[in-house]
Amino acid sequence: MFARLAGWLFDGGGPENIPERVRDTIRRQQEQSEILIGWIQLVIVTLLIGVYEGTSMAEGLVQDDYSIEREVLLIYGAICIARLALAYMRLLPTWMIYLSVVIDMALLMGLIFSFHLKYAQTAAFYLKVPTLLYVFLFIGLRALRFEARLVMFSGVCAAIGWAWLTYYVATGRGGPPNRTHNFIEYMTSNALLVGAEIDKIIAILLTTAVLALAIARARHLLVRSVSEGAAARDLSRFFDPGVAARIRTAAMSIKAGEGELRDVAIMNVDLRGFTRLSTELEPDEVMKVLQDYQGRVCPLIASNGGSIDKFLGDGILASFGAVAASPTAAADALRAADAVIAAADHWIAERRAAGLPPLTVGMAVSSGRVVFGAVGDGERLEFTVIGDAVNFAAKLEKHNKDEKTRAVTDAATYALAERQGYLPPAVRERRAGRQVGGVADLVDIVVLAT
Repeated sequence: MFARLAGWLFDGGGPENIPERVRDTIRRQQEQSEILIGWIQLVIVTLLIGVYEGTSMAEGLVQDDYSIEREVLLIYGAICIARLALAYMRLLPTWMIYLSVVIDMALLMGLIFSFHLKYAQTAAFYLKVPTLLYVFLFIGLRALRFEARLVMFSGVCAAIGWAWLTYYVATGRGGPPNRTHNFIEYMTSNALLVGAEIDKIIAILLTTAVLALAIARARHLLVRSVSEGAAARDLSRFFDPGVAARIRTAAMSIKAGEGELRDVAIMNVDLRGFTRLSTELEPDEVMKVLQDYQGRVCPLIASNGGSIDKFLGDGILASFGAVAASPTAAADALRAADAVIAAADHWIAERRAAGLPPLTVGMAVSSGRVVFGAVGDGERLEFTVIGDAVNFAAKLEKHNKDEKTRAVTDAATYALAERQGYLPPAVRERRAGRQVGGVADLVDIVVLAT
């Protein structure tokens, strides 16, 4: 039992099955919360010092020897600065947070205790001072860390502190306690009404309990939110960013069989010679080559408005204007093609300089109307593009071998891209009436790279 209590107090008692990366995220959030708490406390003590120095004290017999407000506020300010510095350096251990809670409450109760000395009254006098209300501020500050244990600890410390002050009055150590059962007498004189002080302690504890319960519920939501956020970030690495954003912002659950018509451009990219090379290299070397190739090509597609639809081994299927409709889809696709061609040339030069066999990138771009939507069996879904333009791009890419080219597009797509603002880097060769495998009609093609 003691071990479980110690674990809850100092380890947080959070779910044990959450991934370590989620724990790290929550830990960083709590570190930021401690910095926020430190600044709030520093602002509060600064305001209180300003109010104390800038306003006159309440009239009455005041014994300056017991006026310790300034000293208490300065001590508290120094502690706040020290805690803030440790929080910024990430050197604030859990035990020190508990200790700071004790110090906060001890200074507050000490300040309240001094009032009967300062005004030369019996100890029952300090039971009426409104300074007690600051305990709720201290308890509330602990809620910023989203840990119910610290809220409860703060509330218990406050209740113990006030119980001790009440006990001090009841024992007559600070003068006659003047016990009474008359509420009017209690409010208008230095009399002790035990029930009223118990009522204050109950109010402190109930407020603490309600706040702790709210924080416990909020922490569960925080853990779930952080877990889902971490999972979403991890999953987004397996999806195109545009698709991932579409999933996150969908107003309703995405279902298989739902699609939209889009006028798009399709890019099909293939790494030639990779199949043969993969039989000659070790598995990890194969993956490194594939990663190097995709790491060069994919960012260029994305930066020109494209979305990676899927990886087909060493092939890449990308769409422009599918995830989000675009009036410049064809132009964006040809700009991406130009960038990929330049990157492929640079990669070939690098591999030759390193004494490695060069690998050629084959590519084709087409355009047309497709259906963009989710397919799958309900348990596993995939966003994809379906239509003649997708199939035509794949056939055009294979046709590169017949034409002895590296990248081609059809004349219709090229003309559409020019109307959309595409400016070619050079005059492109046109080859009319070509027979593309799997296509019934002859195709006019434009050579993007040989």
